[in-house]
Order: sequence, then C-alpha cells, then structure tokens
Amino acid sequence: MNSLIQYKTTILPLLIAGVLACFGRLPKAEAVVPAPDGGYPGGNTAEGQNALLSRTTGGFNTAVGWFSLESLTTGSYNTGVGAGTLVLNTGDSNTAVGTGALLLNTSGSLNVAVGTNALVFNDSGTLNNAVGALALYNNIDGFANNAFGVAALSSNITATGNTAVGSNALQNNDSTGNGVANGNTAVGFSALNHNIDGSANTAVGEEALSFNDIGFQNTAVGSAALLNNTTGGANTANGRSALSNNTTGSSNTATGVNALAGNTAGNFNTAIGIGALSGNTLGDENIALGHNAGNSVIMAANVICIGAAGENVSDSCYIGQIFGATSASGTAVFINSAGKLGTSTSSRRFKEEIKPMDQASEALFALQPVTFRYRKEIDAVGTSQFGLVAEDVEKVNPDLVVRDKEGKPYSVRYEQVNTMLLNEFLKEHRKNEEQEATIARQQKQIEALATGLQKVSDKVELNRSAPQIVVNHQ
Repeated sequence: MNSLIQYKTTILPLLIAGVLACFGRLPKAEAVVPAPDGGYPGGNTAEGQNALLSRTTGGFNTAVGWFSLESLTTGSYNTGVGAGTLVLNTGDSNTAVGTGALLLNTSGSLNVAVGTNALVFNDSGTLNNAVGALALYNNIDGFANNAFGVAALSSNITATGNTAVGSNALQNNDSTGNGVANGNTAVGFSALNHNIDGSANTAVGEEALSFNDIGFQNTAVGSAALLNNTTGGANTANGRSALSNNTTGSSNTATGVNALAGNTAGNFNTAIGIGALSGNTLGDENIALGHNAGNSVIMAANVICIGAAGENVSDSCYIGQIFGATSASGTAVFINSAGKLGTSTSSRRFKEEIKPMDQASEALFALQPVTFRYRKEIDAVGTSQFGLVAEDVEKVNPDLVVRDKEGKPYSVRYEQVNTMLLNEFLKEHRKNEEQEATIARQQKQIEALATGLQKVSDKVELNRSAPQIVVNHQ
C-alpha cells in the first residue's frame, strides 16, 4: 500500500509533468479560437458552477458540471462529469459520469460510476464499479462490487465482492445493511433480484435465483434456474427452469432443461438430463441420469434411475435397456451390502487355499426348499416363488448366506448351492462308475464261471453218451 501511495503522490505526477513538458517543446500549433477555458494549475480542469471549488493541492482532477467535485481539496486523479458528481469527494482516483453519480462519496477511492445516481450514497467504499442508472445506488462502504445495468445492486450497502450484470440484477442485495451478502455474481435481467443476505451465489440467466433470500453457495445457469429458491443452499442448477421450484432444498444438482424442476424441499438429489427427476418434490438423495429419468419419483428417497422412469419406491434402483436384452456370453453380476457391483472370477490366479470340497457339500441334504410369495410392498402381484429361507440355510451352513449391512441374513448364495450340487453329482457319478466297474468285473467272473460250468457240463454229457462195455467173468 505504501508503494502505491508513493506511486500516486510522487512518481505518477512526475511522469505526467514530464509528458506535458514534452508537449511544451513541440512546434507551436495554430491556437483554437476561442481559447479553451477551465484549465487550472496542477493539471486540473473545471467547468461549471462551483466545480472543483475547494481544491487546494489536488492534481489532475476533471470536474464538469454543477458542483462537480466541489468539496475536493487534496484528492487527485478524480473525474466528475455531470451535475453533482462527486460533490463531497475527498478521495482519489474516482470516476463519475452522470447526474448525481458518486454524489455523496467522501473518502472512497478507485470507484467508477457511470449513470444517473450511480453509487450516489457511496461514502468510504472502494474499488466499486457501477454502470447504469441507480447502479449500486445505496452502497455506502461496500467495496470491490461490480454493477452493470439499471438498478443493479441498487440496495447494496456494506456487502463486498458482488458482481451484477443486467437490469435489476442483485437489486435487493444487502438491503438490511448487515454486510453478510458477499461474493454473489448475477448476470441477467432480475438475476438474484431478491437476494438479501445470501452469499457466494452465482446466477447467470434471466431471473436465475431471482427470489433467493438467504440461501448461500448456490449456482444457477439458465433462465429461471433456481427461480424460487429462498433459503436453500449449495444447489447447482444448469439449464432453463432447472430446480425452478426449489425453495428450501439444499445440496441438489440439476443439469438439463427442467431437471428437478418440481423439487421444493428435497435435499442431496442429482439429476442429469432434460426433465430428469422433474416430478420430485420432497424426496432426498435420489439420482437420475438420462432424458426424463426418474420422473416417476415424487417423494421417495434413495432411488437410482439410469435411463428409466423408475417408481416412487424408496431404496430402489432402475436401469433401462437391460430387461429383454440377451447376452450370448459373459458372467453374472453380483452386488454386496455396500452397493458395490462386480462379477465372480474362477481363474486360479485369484484364488488361494484350493482344496477338494469332499463332504462339505453334504450340507445340502439338510436344506428345505419351499414355495412362497413376497410381501405386497415388494411384489404387489404376489407371484409364486420357489427357493430357500436364509435363516434356515444359516442354521445348516452360515457360509451359504448373504448378509445385510447389519450382519443379518438377507439372501442365499444360490450359485454356491449350485456348485455344491455339482460336487454331490460328481461324487454320485463316481460311485456309479465304481459300481458299474464292479458289476463289469462280476459279470466277467460270472461269464468265466458260466464258461467253466459249461465245459464241465459238456464233459459230463460226453461221458454219458459214450458206449458202455460189460465184462463177463464167467
């Protein structure tokens, strides 16, 4: 700051004086007639009743108009063009163009006001830019504000770091004068028009965030985006009428025309796509991706819709273009209690402690398959089902049960049951093979015995059919 003051009070005047001296050495030009008037020592120019009336040591000021810069004494580099511009000013480097512009400014510096009554009440505020009639009209000590448009930031008093581009943009900002409505940006007619104490909001588009009051950290891009938001905070709306009916809902993200348009008080919703979650009003933590995705969700919570309208059922997930789409090859998709999707792998490189299943699969013989119907809230149609009861399976083999986040039985690992069935089938198949081998051996033995018996039988028969010789000993 000291270097800036030194530059303004010492270096810059010397530079200007040097430039003027150079002009003095130029060849004499033909003088204009009549000669210019209003020139005063120190590079000052004044024209009009009481313009620069009180100036003492101030330099390089320009005052054109009734009472323009009338109170300035030591201030420098001010420009006032218009009746009453900078009439009470004592500061430096202010520019006011238009009747009443920066009228009441006293010590404020580095301000620019262009337009009737722009920054008219500014007192000590600095680094403000106001372009347009009544722009930053009520600002007193707010600094680093930018207002471009009729009545832009017209009610701002002490708040800082705001930018308004468009007629009536941020018109009511900081009208209470408590100085908390800081860091807002509004671009478009009536953007953030009713904001009073909200801070760190960004509105781009006609009437974007128009009715915001104390909501903070909202971003609205598009005509009527977040139009009715009042106290909701940390919302992001990109697209015409996105989140347009939101009032108190917070931490929502809507991208697309009419995305989350019906939301009023729902929180933590994410909608991407034209009309996504457009019917949601009070539901929380819903996610929709795609054109009109999730538009059947109204008050439900924790619903995920990807390319599907979904239903008003909490803790549900809908994905379009899957049912009826046949895949000729691949593997099944699994999901754990944490919501993680994945597939099962059978490659040896992912496994350890590999050993035969042996007798472990015999637990299947204790399982009790049942028929049942799901409760109405799950299946309103009541389709007949076939399967197992997880609690019963847990008693037989806890490893066959899928558990929820609380560790309670939730479902059955049917794919493991199938593997165990395969083991039992193979065990039975091996038994059958052994039995068949035994039978084959026995058959061969029987055939061998039969052959032996046949030989004996044939010999006996031969002996019976041979001639008998009788010996007479008389």
